[in-house]
Amino acid sequence: MKKKELTAIKQTRLNALLDEATKCLVENPSASMNEIAESAGIGIATLHRYVESREQLMIHLGFRAIEVVTATMNDIKLDDERYESYIPELIEALIPLGDKIYFLSHDATVNSNKDIEEQDRALRKPLLRAIELLQQKGYFRQDADKNWIVEVLYSLVFLTWQQVVEGNVARNSAAQLLVDTFYRGFRQNES
Repeated sequence: MKKKELTAIKQTRLNALLDEATKCLVENPSASMNEIAESAGIGIATLHRYVESREQLMIHLGFRAIEVVTATMNDIKLDDERYESYIPELIEALIPLGDKIYFLSHDATVNSNKDIEEQDRALRKPLLRAIELLQQKGYFRQDADKNWIVEVLYSLVFLTWQQVVEGNVARNSAAQLLVDTFYRGFRQNES
């Protein structure tokens, strides 16, 4: 997809609009363009200045989700000496992005756009590498497919984000709750 060059101010506004649209669509996947505009606090004409159609909006949302999640994941380094802390640090950083994680995992546009799909695969590589390393070190079961483990992690991140937003889980305890849930389900048996 060819991106139009935007000024820094317009890009910031577009990003804010995309972030609000993501939240709206996670809550109501069939939301109309009018409902999305209303959720973002803008008029439909303003929305159409940025995107011509719902399809184009969905593509923008996919690229925005990848951009934000990639930036967050790049801030967390994985090396042989810190492999045990990688997943907990990642979880803590990703919970606030639960809506974007959900969008990447569940939206059909993401799964049918080759550019988004390619960037999503690249995004997952460090996480897959971390899972593989933890499996090799005996931390996670080796008989569990690493792609499946990542999908479960993404689902748990979204669920945790959702529970925090709804007020069912305290924000300051959410990461530890998710880490405990995730590790106990995939931890190597001690027998």
